[in-house]
Amino acid sequence: MNATTLIRPGREALAGYVAALRGGWSPANVAGDAVVRAHLAAIERDADAFLGSLHDPEARGAPITLPDGSSVPRLPAYTRWIWDGEFCGAIHLRWQDGTEALPLHVLGHIGYAVVLGKRGRGHATRALALMLPEARALGLRHVELTTDPENVASQRVITANGGVLLGCFRKEAAYGDAEGLRFRIML
Repeated sequence: MNATTLIRPGREALAGYVAALRGGWSPANVAGDAVVRAHLAAIERDADAFLGSLHDPEARGAPITLPDGSSVPRLPAYTRWIWDGEFCGAIHLRWQDGTEALPLHVLGHIGYAVVLGKRGRGHATRALALMLPEARALGLRHVELTTDPENVASQRVITANGGVLLGCFRKEAAYGDAEGLRFRIML
């Protein structure tokens, strides 16, 4: 197995991304099926535009549609694909310039998802470790990540990278008003 790295989404890895989507994987932990359909449709319409949309540090893209159908302004953000010689998953970083604060509808600065056949190999732990210096370079002093209480694997990834549990919280109604856990990693 090759070492886990992060790559900017591009044509050379797009086939692996599409195969993962068609195989039932989603880069989003909420509204997964809708995201899969939207991404496949966008790739079919214009693959280069889709790839470009995954790197938007100026928040120039269209507003974001939340799982409940409401719309909110886009934050600066970008995606990196997790790579070990083939596509393993995705990790996303989002922020607001000049502050660590996030709007209530944003569940955390960093989110990640690993394809089923690549889980349990340390890819998420390594991907998060690689993303933290990028967050620091943006001027963030800490990042917050959230997970569901039953997602023990994700909690291990976060704590392996220095995450400290801040406590339980109730997700916005757009995300089903469910309970979540909030962690902080100091940068």
